[in-house]
Amino acid sequence: MTRTYRAVVIGGGVVGCSVLFHLAKAGWKDVLLIERSELTSGSSWHAAGGFHTLNGDPNVARLQAYTVSLYEELERISGQSCGLHLTGGVMMADSPERMNFLRMTHARGRALGMETELITPSEAKAMFPLMDETQFVGALWDPVEGHLDPSGTTHAYAKAAKVLGAEIELRNPVKDITQDPDGMWTLHTVNGTIRCEHVVNAGGLWAREVGRMVGLELPVLAMEHMYLLTDAMPEVIEFNQSTGRELVGVIDFKGEIYTRQERQGILLGTYEKACKPWSPVNTPWDFGHELLAPDLDRIAPSLEVGFRHFPAVEQAGIKQIINGPFTFAPDGNPLVGPVQGLTNYWSACAVMAGFSQGGGVGLVLANWMTQGDPGHDVFGMDVSRYGEWATLRYTNAKVRENYSRRFSIRFPNEELPAARPAETTPLYDLMVAQNAVMGDSWGLETPLWFAPSAAEAQDVPSFHRSNDFAHIAREVKATRESVGVTEIANFAKYEVTGAGAEAWLDHLMTNTMPKVGRLVLTPMLNDNGKLIGDFTIAKAAEGRFVIWGSLGASKYHMRWFEQHLPADGSVAVKRFHMDLVGLSVCGPKARDVLTQLVDEDVSAEGFRFMDFRELDVAGAPCMVNRITYSGDLGYEIWMKPAAQRRVYLAIKAAGAEFGIVDFGMRALLSMRLEKNFPTWFAELRPIYGPFEGAMDRFVKLQKPDFIGRAAAVKERDEGPKLRRISLVIDAGTADVLGDEPIWARVGDTDYGTISAPHGYGAPRFDASGTAMPNPDPSRDGDWRVVGWVTSGGYAHYVEKSMAQGYVPAALADDGSAGMFEVEIMGERRPAVIALEPPFDPSGSRMRM
Repeated sequence: MTRTYRAVVIGGGVVGCSVLFHLAKAGWKDVLLIERSELTSGSSWHAAGGFHTLNGDPNVARLQAYTVSLYEELERISGQSCGLHLTGGVMMADSPERMNFLRMTHARGRALGMETELITPSEAKAMFPLMDETQFVGALWDPVEGHLDPSGTTHAYAKAAKVLGAEIELRNPVKDITQDPDGMWTLHTVNGTIRCEHVVNAGGLWAREVGRMVGLELPVLAMEHMYLLTDAMPEVIEFNQSTGRELVGVIDFKGEIYTRQERQGILLGTYEKACKPWSPVNTPWDFGHELLAPDLDRIAPSLEVGFRHFPAVEQAGIKQIINGPFTFAPDGNPLVGPVQGLTNYWSACAVMAGFSQGGGVGLVLANWMTQGDPGHDVFGMDVSRYGEWATLRYTNAKVRENYSRRFSIRFPNEELPAARPAETTPLYDLMVAQNAVMGDSWGLETPLWFAPSAAEAQDVPSFHRSNDFAHIAREVKATRESVGVTEIANFAKYEVTGAGAEAWLDHLMTNTMPKVGRLVLTPMLNDNGKLIGDFTIAKAAEGRFVIWGSLGASKYHMRWFEQHLPADGSVAVKRFHMDLVGLSVCGPKARDVLTQLVDEDVSAEGFRFMDFRELDVAGAPCMVNRITYSGDLGYEIWMKPAAQRRVYLAIKAAGAEFGIVDFGMRALLSMRLEKNFPTWFAELRPIYGPFEGAMDRFVKLQKPDFIGRAAAVKERDEGPKLRRISLVIDAGTADVLGDEPIWARVGDTDYGTISAPHGYGAPRFDASGTAMPNPDPSRDGDWRVVGWVTSGGYAHYVEKSMAQGYVPAALADDGSAGMFEVEIMGERRPAVIALEPPFDPSGSRMRM
């Protein structure tokens, strides 16, 4: 007999149970979780059970804070204890560079309302006396860290879901998944067939195999992960008895170690450099409540450092060594959301930090399924962030790199080498031969900057201005004063055709569609009026449009396009990817260069700003946009890959008399800063409305209808709460990187932009055992954290350190000196709002 459900969740680990609970909580009662064995049979049962709120992505950090705050509610609904131990935790810095990293982490937490605090090694030792404080230079205290019972927590999710009406079925493996012509899914299980409207892949260790059942190769890999448990230690017992408290958790970056109290001993785990994948090709279905053979030799280097830093642990007996597999995505973040190209197939896997992130994953996926939107900015863990280049071998190499570097510093100018190059253009060898330092842009090798010699063609990782600084300055100066060329294959490219193409695009986009031969810039909103895209659109002919956007959002946007295609077949969308590549020529001599390569009129009158033209360039068929991201006179030239070398070499030859330079992505981003241009993923994200993002002029509310219009009208009428601004900063030798707090002298005025502290923290204690409450991280007398930086760097031509970010709208027009400061690596630096772009504020250079 075939049973039918609205949604079926595959996998009974903490993530699957969280998704089930949140679907039931959202009102979907007709939902089922099926598990091949017993609950927690994959990774959940042997997890170390730690949780924390800090994350490199503030949007993920918010969801981690939600997860931690959820546990009390779960216990109340389910009657099942989660075994919660809210001890707080410290991250230990052993070097000045690591201390700089902690200062940045602390600063970024301010805008989230997190109550972290920078403390001394001695203060850390008072909470974890097993350490040798002389091995460290400082620490970061986070009160919202601790550990729990993995099995109890998973069962709490499951019991709470059942209380709310959901069903759970154990010992019923899924053998195959098929989709019927009506869109319904059929799950072929050992106990019969189950039909459902939605399928959620929360398969954990088997998520890859569950994906393959529908022709999907998810970028997920399991890694062996070891931790050890010591016998009871007299130092731990004495601390517990004398203070009445548990030891705090500790992360020791140098030793690649995390540790916490477990009963009367210590749990110590490692993220060792000599890491080992588990079942890199196929996951055995008969694996269950089993552990892998321990390998102490592999983690010996980490233990050696750990024993030096925590001498008492070296003397303790080892009671047990746990070695079990955990799944990771290439960047360590989860893979969540609807899968592009499949109808109602959802991913909830690669959640390696399930007890920090599982609640947040369940929340956003349930929101997405029941309301059509995740309700949060979750691109950092959206399954659509990976392209077709994320193959099995790519994933294997990249996950190993990420695992081995989990406790390593990632510098802002550091490009990691694993699995590269994944994709290249026909110019790759020419760029490398010209000493280009290449970067990974959604799997594509892209020139970042050009060094004077091969020996110098590498980044020196740093939080400060580095060895690329003078060379980027040279690229910008030469381009601004004459002409430069750069590769722009790292844009997303689409073609929209059909009788209904214009009406469809008019419904999706906020701007009106252009006339034939013209371009428009336009945001795209979701139903809640939030920014989910930013595009350049050309009308090539009646019923044919070409669109350019962010390469990293290619599948994200294709998923949205496909979800909104009309059923009558009147519109078709094609993603070019690397079937279309490009070059940008810009600077005051750009027209002189292009004139030599074409046989048509490209004068200022013949080829106007925001014109689109299909014409031959150097004899090759191309599409040309009279626009560039540099904010200067310039052209984007698009062609098939087979013609790219020909066009590039012709541009270089024609530009030789003007001293044409190759410039990289960092120079282009520097030039966009001095024009106050926003960028997708930074200034424009799904947590901001178009008026908050200062995109007003591209939002045509006079149009009768477009997605998100009602919300946009409301935002305009009520006034945006936030506003995107551009800042000039007295920055010293380090520019902003993103997510730094913006301070303002506002007295007691509360603009309400800072997330309220979660209020779920543990106090820290001094050596005498006295509780030390955390100070308000967002206040300092009349100064208050009012906003955050979204991106920035050095604007080389105007010679200013600049940033973009968001502050309360009431403050966005205040250009007065002494009003703002930006915190960079723990130091607050004076800043002034740039009410106009420092370079060419009138925009005349683009139009000349």
